[in-house]
Amino acid sequence: MMQNPQILAALQERLDGLVGSPSGYMESLPKVVKRRVNALKNLQVKCAHIEAKFYEEVHELERKYAALYQPLFDKRSDIIKAVYEPTDEECEWKQEDEEELTDEMKEKAKLEDEKKDEEKEDPKGIPEFWLTVFKNVDLLSEMLQEHDEPILKHLQDIKVKFSDAGQPMSFTLEFYFERNDFFTNTVLTKTYKMRSEPDESDPFSFDGPEIMGCTGCTIDWTKGKNVTLKTIKKKQKHKGRGTVRTVTKTVPNDSFFNFFSPPEGTDWLPLDEDSEAVLAADFEIGHFIRERIVPRAVLYFTGEAIEDDDDDYDEEGEEADDEVGLAEI
Repeated sequence: MMQNPQILAALQERLDGLVGSPSGYMESLPKVVKRRVNALKNLQVKCAHIEAKFYEEVHELERKYAALYQPLFDKRSDIIKAVYEPTDEECEWKQEDEEELTDEMKEKAKLEDEKKDEEKEDPKGIPEFWLTVFKNVDLLSEMLQEHDEPILKHLQDIKVKFSDAGQPMSFTLEFYFERNDFFTNTVLTKTYKMRSEPDESDPFSFDGPEIMGCTGCTIDWTKGKNVTLKTIKKKQKHKGRGTVRTVTKTVPNDSFFNFFSPPEGTDWLPLDEDSEAVLAADFEIGHFIRERIVPRAVLYFTGEAIEDDDDDYDEEGEEADDEVGLAEI
């Protein structure tokens, strides 16, 4: 029964509804005991504020180590773009099963690889690297449309930039494109603004940094190349004369590039329920790109990271027990 995702979801919803609701036991306690419990709750609020500071320092550490990673990511980008050709030593990689191969078999495999290389034209760098990464990851491939692929072939790099020290917590995803026929931008950006601070009205709900909003960018599309819009034709009948005319309308179109036009809300103008759901899904994607795709891009290109992700699930698709508390109920 507990393997049924619908039952788990219903149980989680019920548990969420219990958070913050007083129990009969609490009501039955003597006034002097309830007074002491209130003291414990005040201590818990102080713990939440300390935890918030902890996450702020984690963000500072991320900034520090991002600077250390970046030269390696820059070299990765240069190899992909054919700006830099790695040496034989840099390209040497020992496969796990190579130890079992005899020298004769290794030589035969080498000759076959060389023959295949001769039959093919010599490509520059690693063609369609990021497009292949996107197509290999379910979360991203679901966003891709056929008309997006020719554009993403021009994607050369993705970088993560963290907010400067002393500035509000945020991170920006930067998508670098080579010159193309679709838009004039060389960089498309998406910034996620975060807050690591307990809500005064509900401090016990604090569970780490939360996204306060995100900002996309304007894509300067070449005329007729905007894949986020499509033109449709509709027939309209005149009520009086009965004549029919064809009207052309421009409507939104499904596209990965809608990622750069997220719904925007403000403190005084909150998002509706649908927009909040879109924003939550949007953050999941942005967080995944930041945490997994950018640091481990080559492993998603080869598919090795996808196999690692699959290891987090058992044969029935259920997440590992140590990652989902409900599995222990």
